[in-house]
Amino acid sequence: MAVEDIGAQRVGNGNPGIGKQQADAGRCLECHGADGNSIDAKTPNHAGQYAAYLAKQLSDFQSGARKHEIMTIMAEDLSAADKADIGAYFASRKIMQGEGGDVNQSGRNLFANGDRSRDIPACSGCHGENGKGGIAGDVVYPVIGGQRKVYLRSQLVSWNLGERKNSPGGVMNTIAKSLSDEEIEALADYVSGL
Repeated sequence: MAVEDIGAQRVGNGNPGIGKQQADAGRCLECHGADGNSIDAKTPNHAGQYAAYLAKQLSDFQSGARKHEIMTIMAEDLSAADKADIGAYFASRKIMQGEGGDVNQSGRNLFANGDRSRDIPACSGCHGENGKGGIAGDVVYPVIGGQRKVYLRSQLVSWNLGERKNSPGGVMNTIAKSLSDEEIEALADYVSGL
């Protein structure tokens, strides 16, 4: 696939220019950053995230499939076009990058290889070798490489506990239930550095 096709697929059919205006007016940029990189460890980066993934999350906040007190309020009045445009804006930003540093070998091994003895697939199988996501059919695998460590940990814990249930077919719940606290920490550490 050509680089232009990947970029077009990442941005989708929304208008990034309109999306920037809406993200600013809707106060998205206050938490998620003007360039899509948040300054709060608990708030996810959206820089370079797939627009379709962001639009789905906003829809899930609207429907109650995903729960977050603030995001439910922020998303409640957004139309499908609004979600596509806001997603396109964040998708058009430079893809989030981790800071690298010391590599957590346990996290790296789980990310790259999974654990067949426990039916844990490699994270890279869906999220890509560098955690930069992808699209397969109608499923969007989000960018997780370079995401905030605290946010990654909190989401893995939420899937592990069944508090978050909006991944396709519940795949993230199944995987996260098999992870120990130490493995969740190792994965969050490794993936945040990508």
